Amino acid sequence: MAKATLPHLAIPGATLELRVTPKASRNEIREEAGQLRVYVTTVPEDGKANAAVQKLLAKALGLPKSQLTLVRGATSRDKTFRVEP
Repeated sequence: MAKATLPHLAIPGATLELRVTPKASRNEIREEAGQLRVYVTTVPEDGKANAAVQKLLAKALGLPKSQLTLVRGATSRDKTFRVEP
């Protein structure tokens, strides 16, 4: 699946748990066995990968970036984002 469309997950107040792979060959979101996996080409330094994940996830959800807040996992591969109302 090259590009995931996830508007069904864009519920205000919902939390999205995902696994991130930085320095991947392409930007991509996959839904594998009920878990979200996000691949970004950005390097994990100075929050660049987190910003890339937020942008890619917002696009897939059909939301503006400002409606996604990183709740947990700023320096981890396992991250939790909250959809703000």
